[in-house]
Amino acid sequence: MSIPSIHRRNFLRGLGAAVAVPALESLAPAATVAPIGGDAPQRLAFFYVPNGMHMNDWTPAKVGTDFELPKILEPLAGVRQHVSVLSGLGVDNARSHGDGPGDHARSAATFLTGRHPVKTEGRDIRAGVSVDHVAAEYLSGDTPFPTLELGCESGKLAGTCDSGYSCAYSNSISWRSPSQPAGKEVNPRLLFDRLLGGGSARDVAESQYRRRRRKQSILDFVADDARRLQKKVSQADKHKLDQYLESIRGVERRIENPASRYVDTDLQRPDGIPKNHGEHVRLMGDLMVLAMQADLTRICTFMVANEGSNIRYRELDIKSGHHQLSHHQRDPDKEAAISKINHYHMEQFAYVLERMTEVEEGDGTLLDNSAVVYGSAIRDGNRHDHHDVPVLLAGSLGGRLPHVGHQMFPAKTPIMNLFLTLLQESGAPVESVGDSNGTLVFV
Repeated sequence: MSIPSIHRRNFLRGLGAAVAVPALESLAPAATVAPIGGDAPQRLAFFYVPNGMHMNDWTPAKVGTDFELPKILEPLAGVRQHVSVLSGLGVDNARSHGDGPGDHARSAATFLTGRHPVKTEGRDIRAGVSVDHVAAEYLSGDTPFPTLELGCESGKLAGTCDSGYSCAYSNSISWRSPSQPAGKEVNPRLLFDRLLGGGSARDVAESQYRRRRRKQSILDFVADDARRLQKKVSQADKHKLDQYLESIRGVERRIENPASRYVDTDLQRPDGIPKNHGEHVRLMGDLMVLAMQADLTRICTFMVANEGSNIRYRELDIKSGHHQLSHHQRDPDKEAAISKINHYHMEQFAYVLERMTEVEEGDGTLLDNSAVVYGSAIRDGNRHDHHDVPVLLAGSLGGRLPHVGHQMFPAKTPIMNLFLTLLQESGAPVESVGDSNGTLVFV
């Protein structure tokens, strides 16, 4: 039985809804998902964590693949075959270079730009174009969202946040131009509506009203289209589509669940933002995975928290703020708390990677066809140093990147060399980016 051709950029449509269909083997030849190493879309994602790391619990004791996961990296046990620890990389432009204090602002601003930000709290902010926007120029194709900027802590882009530096620096790792930071979305509900809403503003508003007033799912509005599509595709694709739609429904339920809303005596979060920081990261991560799965975007940045963040992780029974604890002055209790926070962040990152391994694409998975970086531009929050910063690399870009386990690079190797390598391996004809001085050789 022949399977009808369906254009890859297919949407299930309904009142105020446009649910993109992921790549299916039954689609037209131009849309066929290739196996690893073929023509499947290449995705890049960059996760940023603030305030450095407790490096004693981060760095593996051995190089190569035969090492015991240190404490902070233990949550990666289920996906360790997809993850490499890259030691020795530095972020030189996060250093002062005569500008005095302000390491947190410089760290976020230079992480993906490789440029030293101008020290100002006014409108004359300046850093550089970040790697995600360089990548978008070559890799985004016809995706509705050339880049997606996500985070889990809101923050203004004006005013002073760190020693005379604009808040735009501390709260942004994504820069569209040297003078234009890209604002990030932190509300899962708003992101869900942005990714899956469609039609006129009136239809979108009506859809949202019905869904919340009548407790309907967005999938209720596209049910007719979904049934028609399921009759046209193969059984394997029908199963894949069912899983995808169920993932959307699961995320929607968690967003709408009143038990997840934050109610506290000293802080009231906007409707749609979870109480628990870990659940917040996971929800945003699930939405990122759905967006990449449906090819709504191929490039994403994700700030787990703003640089210099002083979030109090009550769910870990830690009373002091993160930034406050990072200045631990070698106090064992504070160091233990920092390690606990670092481990907690890694649990959420591991969850996102595991979700990516569950999305099948040809002979591989979404993670196989991606490169996902996790790291910080500060090594030790107590010292504010920027050499040998914590960096992980997950995925293989369709088999183009090897799994090296733990590799040590020469001191002062710019982290931008990693990003240049990813750009080139993705097919972007870029000769340099930021302060890169070459590419990395994985062994």
